[in-house]
Amino acid sequence: MKFKIAVLPGDGIGPEVTAQAIKCLETVADIFDHSFEFTEAPVGAVAIDQTGDPLPEATLDICKASDAVLFGAIGDPKYDNDPSAKVRPEQGLLKLRKSLGLYTNIRPVKAYPTLIDRSPLRPERIKNTNFTIYRELTGGIYFGEKKLNKEGTVASDLCEYSEMEIERIAHHAFKAARNRNNKLTLIDKANVLETSRLWRKVVTRVGTSYPEVALDFLFVDNAAMQMILNPSQFDVILTENMFGDIISDEGSVIGGSIGLLASASVGDKYALFEPIHGSFPQGKGLNIANPIASILSAVMLLEHLGLQEEAHALDCAVEIAIARNIVTPDLNPESRFGTREVGDQIAELLSNAGENICFNRENVEFGRSTII
Repeated sequence: MKFKIAVLPGDGIGPEVTAQAIKCLETVADIFDHSFEFTEAPVGAVAIDQTGDPLPEATLDICKASDAVLFGAIGDPKYDNDPSAKVRPEQGLLKLRKSLGLYTNIRPVKAYPTLIDRSPLRPERIKNTNFTIYRELTGGIYFGEKKLNKEGTVASDLCEYSEMEIERIAHHAFKAARNRNNKLTLIDKANVLETSRLWRKVVTRVGTSYPEVALDFLFVDNAAMQMILNPSQFDVILTENMFGDIISDEGSVIGGSIGLLASASVGDKYALFEPIHGSFPQGKGLNIANPIASILSAVMLLEHLGLQEEAHALDCAVEIAIARNIVTPDLNPESRFGTREVGDQIAELLSNAGENICFNRENVEFGRSTII
């Protein structure tokens, strides 16, 4: 099968980790007899430097003409350290989400058994943790009306949601829970916020269509605490935009590194896949960035394209690599592997075992390109 993939590497370490995801996708294509046509386009700070626009129309057109979008990261210190900048890299990502209608962000959080000691949390707290966060992505305070008085002393950001915006992502989350462990937790602040009370009303109503799914509620402050005290209690988490942004980054400590967390942003027509980490400009060009989140984003991309067997095979290659301590220094300070080497090893594990990698993982060879 043939697929068109838009590649938006972005800024900082984005191009480095995205290159490893592409490497793994090309291996998948070779093994399973597919064809991926990759078209690269600028976004973020690099796009501002080139065109003055963080999301050029040409980039948006390439995304709309593709079957999926593989995204890297955006952000640059020259904008991060200048709050007066009128044009910012983040504006490109927000516009991209809005233009493509990517209203559902999906972020899996998993504690890998072989990395359980790398987390700052106690092993007994995070053992068996495996949940997915469904974050609303195109509404709420990030997109609401913003005001600043003439003196620059008073500011406001409007948080606004409609029933339609809540209902459409709620259906996605309930369907996911139905295919997992039949539990959904809505995270809100309904004791204070009117928008949260609307969320509870709409999600409760949608839940009547999924009677097999147990629905419960947590205030966001309690949820933040519970994610540290007992993260394995969660199955599917549903929440609004800003709460989801914060909670999912908090969840990254469970696995031991934010470099392990992939994400998908989907709508009714388009889909984008990206690691949740930032551009990490301090690590640019040093071959130290963890590419696993980007590779796992490619796994989610394959699932979106309906290539379930291919996605499972690549996921197994990642798990084998992690189990064999083929990781970057963020997970093992003494590691001999850098960004490129981890990508090489995962692609090689998959190439050596082929489509049977998930069944013969104990006998998979690796190491022909291992650093000695």
